[in-house]
Amino acid sequence: MMSPNKLIYCLILTTVLISACSDKSDKPAVAEAPQQIPGEVHLAPNSPKKSYIKTAKLNLTTHPLMEPLTGKITYNESVTSRISSPVAGRVIVNPIALGSIISAGTNLLELDSPDVADAEANFAKAQADLILANKNTIRQQELFAGKATSQKELERAQDDFNAASSEVQRAKDRLKNLHIDSNQNDGHFKLRAPIAGVVVEKDVNLGLEVRPDRDTPLFVISDTKSLTLLMALFEVNLSKIKLGQKLSVSVPAYPNQTFTATVTYISQVLDEKTRSIQVRCDLPNPDKLLLPGMYATINVESEPNDKAIIIPLTAVFTEGDADYVFIALDENNFKQQKVEIALRLKDKAVISGGLSENELLVTDGALTLRSEEEVETSSDKR
Repeated sequence: MMSPNKLIYCLILTTVLISACSDKSDKPAVAEAPQQIPGEVHLAPNSPKKSYIKTAKLNLTTHPLMEPLTGKITYNESVTSRISSPVAGRVIVNPIALGSIISAGTNLLELDSPDVADAEANFAKAQADLILANKNTIRQQELFAGKATSQKELERAQDDFNAASSEVQRAKDRLKNLHIDSNQNDGHFKLRAPIAGVVVEKDVNLGLEVRPDRDTPLFVISDTKSLTLLMALFEVNLSKIKLGQKLSVSVPAYPNQTFTATVTYISQVLDEKTRSIQVRCDLPNPDKLLLPGMYATINVESEPNDKAIIIPLTAVFTEGDADYVFIALDENNFKQQKVEIALRLKDKAVISGGLSENELLVTDGALTLRSEEEVETSSDKR
């Protein structure tokens, strides 16, 4: 028979063995973490960080060739006329109102002009001198026929007649240049519009004394349906602009609307101080929304057959001297990708290498994925 001490020892040993076997069988197996691939990030399907991640499919599109330029809208000089008076005088009739729509030949103002009075008097005197010279010529011809005068006197009379005829023509041409009827003799001058358009500027009032040498025009008439866009182009970008090229234009007054301008002139002279070249563009304005004097932002886009991938800058992060983005492999896995940026703008970048069409780009949350990558890398090292 087993002694009590031995019985207690056997019971304790049995209990320990059973407990050891039970612990080994009941302890759950620890799942091995998936092997971390450098440059890739894995998020659990239920990770709250996924709410910060936004993606977009990449596609090829026309792209900016340079940073936006600043320009100024002005009158189109080919349909604009700055009008001054060719004669001195005092305004005696109310000038046409600012903003009036006029046709060519419309009377803009009327002057009481000493210059016109002199021109009319000169024409009248020239006509009288011509009549007198004609009568003298006829008389000398009759006397010469009757041998009562010499050949020399007849020739002198004919010369006087020719000189009087020339003076009449000169005085008549003067009136014609002023658009004054040769029968007029009141000393008044009517300033008429040379082109059709709108009176966009006016600097004259009733009673004002005007002179031909006035510094500023009395009126500016222009067809504001056609404007000109002026811009300065740095020489480094000269190769990106050519005649006939279409440019996209926007103004602060209409932030959600764009207008199209066409390059019509590229200066052949470089401004040595600013290292820039002046460029002129035709800017159609059929709805008259744009106004001369407005400042504009000009975007120079590539040709339709020159396309690239454009991404938001929120997708880009920088490490050292290189730029990177994240590409979504699926809903939970993301891959870090090095990219080459051809042009970095205010809120977007033009990509020249590293991305392909139809890839799924992480547009928001790249820094979240980058921090998660650092955490996973640190865990792998421990």
